[in-house]
Amino acid sequence: MVFHVLIRGAGRRNLFDKDADFLAFERVIEETLRARPMRICAYCLMSNHRHLVLWPEHDGDLPSFVQQLTNTHVKRWKEHRREIGDGHLYQGRYKSFPVQTDEYFYQVVRYVERNALRANLVARVEGWRWSSLGSPTRPDSLQRLISDWPVPRPAM
Repeated sequence: MVFHVLIRGAGRRNLFDKDADFLAFERVIEETLRARPMRICAYCLMSNHRHLVLWPEHDGDLPSFVQQLTNTHVKRWKEHRREIGDGHLYQGRYKSFPVQTDEYFYQVVRYVERNALRANLVARVEGWRWSSLGSPTRPDSLQRLISDWPVPRPAM
């Protein structure tokens, strides 16, 4: 089953202020994928939250992947900013919503990839470099890590 995963900064705090912050999180995703394999169908990284559309292969894969992803990111973020011991970085546990139908899968992917457009950060959805739709414009992007989908991709 596919899941829409939402990870939000505590108090809607901005965790990413510059490109280097987004890139650092993408590196954590790559490292986590090596230790905890996961199929990523779509994603959008925002300043104060992240959306991931994940398709685990086995029971237990989702919590293991997200736990390692968030724990690694929190540790590095706090060390980098010398904020160790200064409270929570994320707003509680991540949220995950099961995607149970093909039509809902398409809706969730559209919702996730259009997040920056809805927030008026870009004029076109493809302009957000930190999403599965906008990342192909970057040679170092996570696009190469996007998995096949459980349903056919719509024709462009």
